[in-house]
Amino acid sequence: MTPAPAQQPPIRSLGQDRRLTKPGKRKRIARLLRTIALVVVVLVAIGPVNALRSPSADPTSAKLAEWARDHQLGFVVTGAESALYRLHPPKIGGAPDTSIINALPQQAATQSNSASGSSPTHTSFYPTRLRPFASGVVSGEGIFHTVTSHNGDPTSAIAYLRPDNQHSSYLAGVVWLNHTHTALVQHPGHEDPGNVSSWSNRDFVSAAPGSNLIATFNGGFKIKDAKGGYYQDGKTAGTLQPGAASLVVYRDGHADVGSWDKDVRMSPAVVSVRQSLKPLIENGQVTSDLTKNVESKWGATLGGAYFVWRSGIGITKRGDLVYVAGDALSVKSLATLLLHAGAVRGMQLDINKAWISYMYFTDGGGSLQPHKLVPFERPVNRYLTPTSRDFFAVYSK
Repeated sequence: MTPAPAQQPPIRSLGQDRRLTKPGKRKRIARLLRTIALVVVVLVAIGPVNALRSPSADPTSAKLAEWARDHQLGFVVTGAESALYRLHPPKIGGAPDTSIINALPQQAATQSNSASGSSPTHTSFYPTRLRPFASGVVSGEGIFHTVTSHNGDPTSAIAYLRPDNQHSSYLAGVVWLNHTHTALVQHPGHEDPGNVSSWSNRDFVSAAPGSNLIATFNGGFKIKDAKGGYYQDGKTAGTLQPGAASLVVYRDGHADVGSWDKDVRMSPAVVSVRQSLKPLIENGQVTSDLTKNVESKWGATLGGAYFVWRSGIGITKRGDLVYVAGDALSVKSLATLLLHAGAVRGMQLDINKAWISYMYFTDGGGSLQPHKLVPFERPVNRYLTPTSRDFFAVYSK
């Protein structure tokens, strides 16, 4: 009997050999990775395009920077800004261009011998002169000029000051708003806080004759970066945080500035609240830690660069508002300017040349004419068209 041949192992085709299938798997993985990369590229390409299609008049650079920050690419923007800052830091020394002072209505208050004073003809405290910080003499520096009035009583006035002895070629604008004749209105931006249709106010204002509009100015940091909330119409974007610096508007239009749940708090009279970071001034004193952790506390723009465009607002002991904005300002010099203008409580609003905007409006012979407080980047009619960020309008009452 012939023995059965030994059983041979089955013969595998080349495609069945596991060792030989690895290159195939690698090819499939490579194709998958290329597909994913293509999708990412498309998304990255489409994202900025959609951002650029925003209905706001924001400059292209600002739109792209905001999109990048919202998509975890803030380090790229900050790196670029820091490089530009190192190449073009604020100028040291020199004399300022005083044309911005000369452009003010030549209606200055009677000067007093003190750093600031009051006039018996005014129903509210009126600071007539601010003592300059920097040495030397600049014509018109520190003198308040009335820019709007109500029945002969000033409703707003503007002065200019060099922020310190080093940055002597810069002028910061200081605005005084008479609380007895002005009313504030908070407006949302269509991107921040967004959902404009859900708020009672629009993302722009009218400067039509008879509107009583006397000024507009920027709000604070974006809500997600402000470490606080935006409240209006009984709704809140973000979260109102105890201790956060807050600009509060009441039903009669008057406003207050202070630490939430300490100096100011929710009540039936409150119509809007805008929070932004921590207070700069409390109890008539500059906050002690303004020079510590500048980037994490007072703004990541420019990697926490010390002297940049900044804006802030404060309340005086008589209830008037003071607003300050300018270039080459540190957090401390901004706070010092607010304090010098009479603020007993104060806060930083937005920073960066692209986001700071204060315009005052004067009668131009039947129409309201807007004017820039300082030479910021945005057009003077910024808030007369839909805008991406929240802001405030000031009306005469």
